[in-house]
Amino acid sequence: MKRFLAIILASLVAIFMADSARAQFKEEAFNQQYNDDKSNPGDSADVMFSFKDFFGGVTHKHPIKIGTMFAGSMVLPGTGQIYNRDYWKLPIVYGGIGAGIGMGFKYRSEGNAKMSTISFAAAGLTYWWMLLDETLSFKEEPVRIPHPGRATIYSLLFPGLGQAYLGDWWRIPIYWGGMLGSGHFYFLNRRNYQRFRNIYQELTNPEIEYKGPPGLTAETALYYRNLYRRYRDYSVLAFAAFYLLQVIDANVFSYMHDFDMSDDISLSLEPAVIPVETNLANASPALGMRFGLYF
Repeated sequence: MKRFLAIILASLVAIFMADSARAQFKEEAFNQQYNDDKSNPGDSADVMFSFKDFFGGVTHKHPIKIGTMFAGSMVLPGTGQIYNRDYWKLPIVYGGIGAGIGMGFKYRSEGNAKMSTISFAAAGLTYWWMLLDETLSFKEEPVRIPHPGRATIYSLLFPGLGQAYLGDWWRIPIYWGGMLGSGHFYFLNRRNYQRFRNIYQELTNPEIEYKGPPGLTAETALYYRNLYRRYRDYSVLAFAAFYLLQVIDANVFSYMHDFDMSDDISLSLEPAVIPVETNLANASPALGMRFGLYF
């Protein structure tokens, strides 16, 4: 009880004695207007995807948002280049994707798994380049700079690119360190999982020659197999968490990038006349104190 009374007393003293204080934000920071002009296609997240809006933009009837262009071109490759009027890039897009997929199936039918994988990877790389290129070439003037939709797509396509776009370079090593660390532990745990899986199969199948360490039982091998499999799955979840976190980071801090900040905060306490309802009988203004906190 004494502590509670001391806190209340200290608070009252601070209110009556303080005439200024310090903080980071001022009141204008909470009056930011984000994409209120709906006639201007600014952000990518204020409306759901619309095929009518998308095809109207591809046919150059009206501008579209960067998120609408990106989502549509994921399903219909090359439409982003059409919207940006980069028609000369279409043969690269269709040729690279088509040739990669075609050669991949051809090599697979021939039993050449290595070349099949390379061909499919080339098709995927072309598809990734197409999405990144259309985002870089997006010419519509955004409502806000930096553009939240552009920053989000950058991070989706290449981790850390959204932070680089915002100028937050110091965050990139954090996310890349987390993803590389997760990848390292994934391969480490995957190797150990495969090792103990093989040992368990050798111990439980008499037709397979046992090549593992001496004295290891099937129960122990099963325990370590399940343990490393669980650690392997945790590594995948950690990688996904770092990847999603850097996407969310780019989106959130693109909105907060021009958040109006100041070192000043002011606190005022002054006498005031408190008005009353005019329809009350025998009513008169009352005297009181006005407390203001500006930040």
